[in-house]
Amino acid sequence: MRITFVTQTWPPQGHGVALSVRTLAEGLAARDFDVEVVRPGANGRAGNVGLVCAPGVAMPGYPSVQFGLPAGNALRRRWIAQRPDAIYIATEGLLGVSAMRAANTLGIPVVTGFHTHFHDYAAHYGIELLAPLVRKHLLRFHRRAQMTLVPTGALRAELTDAGIDHVQKLRRGVDSRLFTPERRDLALRRSWGVHDDTPVLLCVGRLAAEKNLGFAVQACRALHARLPRARIVLVGDGPQRDALAAAYPDALFVGAKRGTELAAHYASADLFLFPSLSETFGNVVLEAMASGLPVVAFDRAAAQEHVANGISGLLVPTTDARGFITAAYQLGLDPEACRVLGANARRAAQHCPPDAVIAEFEKLLNSLAVCRALPVEARIQLCEDRQRGSAGAS
Repeated sequence: MRITFVTQTWPPQGHGVALSVRTLAEGLAARDFDVEVVRPGANGRAGNVGLVCAPGVAMPGYPSVQFGLPAGNALRRRWIAQRPDAIYIATEGLLGVSAMRAANTLGIPVVTGFHTHFHDYAAHYGIELLAPLVRKHLLRFHRRAQMTLVPTGALRAELTDAGIDHVQKLRRGVDSRLFTPERRDLALRRSWGVHDDTPVLLCVGRLAAEKNLGFAVQACRALHARLPRARIVLVGDGPQRDALAAAYPDALFVGAKRGTELAAHYASADLFLFPSLSETFGNVVLEAMASGLPVVAFDRAAAQEHVANGISGLLVPTTDARGFITAAYQLGLDPEACRVLGANARRAAQHCPPDAVIAEFEKLLNSLAVCRALPVEARIQLCEDRQRGSAGAS
């Protein structure tokens, strides 16, 4: 099959959407799919994946991130000359909208990924009044696809209740050979100014308002009052870095990390904190679990899907900010509990291999191709049967 991905984000951007799209694209290419990725940037190749240039401009506040511009005419010409069997649109901006229109016009099946609750970000950036309009756009966009993929059962239920009737769950995977406790690095810990028995709390991700990182730092401050050597390390970058560093000078900001260096940072900590309430998933939760870290998080998204409360981490109701701080404080005081929960977290993450996710993705694409080839009546029946089957599996 020939599959085209359309996205405004792609590595070296290191956030979850870019990495998830790359994993899917490279995974299909490894299975002998003909894969190309349309994104802002130059033409080229990334291994077996063809990279196609789309127009873009730098996003305000994130100069390294390109905002995709409309490219409908160019995409129509390209897809008429070399028609894809299916198109996966990962982002709902101007580039994604133009790709949707082009694909719909040409009758090419479209799969979308619901990666980000953009309407939930509005409150963090002073534009609450725009939230209903943003949500309306997202729902209208995904209704125009033949299939929408989500990483959790809760998000599938949310979108189905909102009137999207073709939602499928595609779980996320994690490379447990890259993210492993074996990468624990005592020299790295010493560079953080901590001893072997000092509790280190870790956060990984974009340093932005919607991540609620203040909760994590407050938890470390509470722990620090009891154990003065305790430390919090924040891996990542973003528009709030300077403000956070000024407000919390006792926190250690180490910038963005990739690959084995990132894996070493996970493995060298003792407890992972995930205070975000805006994620649709949160790949960092699985990466931390694979690295042998217990997770403290709100009971939603990836944590709700993968963390067993009291077994591989601690889950807190989404309305209980104080509970989050207390849970992190209590677990930080109990190194033996951290070790036991961390070992359980590692075992749970090993049940999420990336190859299995790619196999599920391939199966969904094949089912879409079969559905498109059938007469209308049979197509409707097959899609309804698939919906009932996926609902029962959840």
